Amino acid sequence: MDKRSSLLRFGALALVAALAAGCSSTDKPKPTALESYTPQIAGRQVWSVRLDKLDFPLVPTVREGEITLASGNGTVVALQADTGAELWRGNVGAPIVAGVGTDGRMAAVVTRDNELVVLERGAPKWRTRLNARVATPPLVAGERVFVMGVDRIVNAFDALDGKPLWRFQRPGDALTLSQASVLSAFKDTLLVGQGPRLVGLDPLRGSTRWDVAVATPRGTNEVERLADVIGPPVRLGDTVCMRAFQSAAGCVNAERGTLQWSKNVGGVQAVGGDDELVVGADASDRITAWRSANGDVAWTSERLLYRQLSGALVVGRTVIFGDAEGQVHFLDRANGNTLLRLPTDGSAVVGAPVRWGNTVIVTTRNGGVFAFRPE
Repeated sequence: MDKRSSLLRFGALALVAALAAGCSSTDKPKPTALESYTPQIAGRQVWSVRLDKLDFPLVPTVREGEITLASGNGTVVALQADTGAELWRGNVGAPIVAGVGTDGRMAAVVTRDNELVVLERGAPKWRTRLNARVATPPLVAGERVFVMGVDRIVNAFDALDGKPLWRFQRPGDALTLSQASVLSAFKDTLLVGQGPRLVGLDPLRGSTRWDVAVATPRGTNEVERLADVIGPPVRLGDTVCMRAFQSAAGCVNAERGTLQWSKNVGGVQAVGGDDELVVGADASDRITAWRSANGDVAWTSERLLYRQLSGALVVGRTVIFGDAEGQVHFLDRANGNTLLRLPTDGSAVVGAPVRWGNTVIVTTRNGGVFAFRPE
């Protein structure tokens, strides 16, 4: 690729990333005013902590009661999910991008200088330089660290010493999305997003087990044809469901490596779901709930239009979104009506809410970490 083509490619990539992040524009419709409502469930904030401001859509990693987070200034911290008590803290000495992956012992992050850094309970253990920028949080599993660049190349390293193990690369499109894709474990299979496709890899060798298209790219140019799958996915037994950028929402049977369903719909944030419903907001923040089994529409809601909603979380009788004003909305899973609304720090909720037990955790652009307990 010559210098001019490279500049065009990465200039377009940056533009798409800005669009995906919901950058401000005077042409945007005004956010829908929040409706008056009577709380239908009880809920409260149970703890909060403050990290540095976030330059990426952080989704905390929750494992065995520990929440591991990374902030823009290089800090990696683990908290007790129930209380917010700090368990350990480390710093990698450089700004962090993408987020953090952990297996409970090792935590992995990538710096703005494309350096993969692995920590053990907060102490940096090893680091290595990568060949591409990273937008997807690393995955730590099976004593391996998996990293995927924005070029969609996947590298596997030994978690203990950083030894390179394998590299996976398939023919790619000229333009890729600079937003977190899918890099996740399913039983003994590694799930990776490759443009509009979800690929199942052998994590020991990096060989392909199956390859499924979640969306069919359409358009007259490369930007219009962008349909990269967006993480994090939601796992529902043997099924994993996800968004494909501005083109589809769908579910894949990861045991068999087959498409379960796919529906044409716009949107740039991750979906949430459970065994009955998959829920997500489109580019206008119109919320749709699909039946998990077949993708049939269960309901839609326009009460939060243009509020720049986060990814979704489905918990019990609620569907949970954060918005650009730091509000956390607890909606009725039966119809999308507002059950409860709780504030954070006034800055945008980023990433997607996560759950541990009966605690829901959200993060904000200003570095706030808030834990709520709906009742």
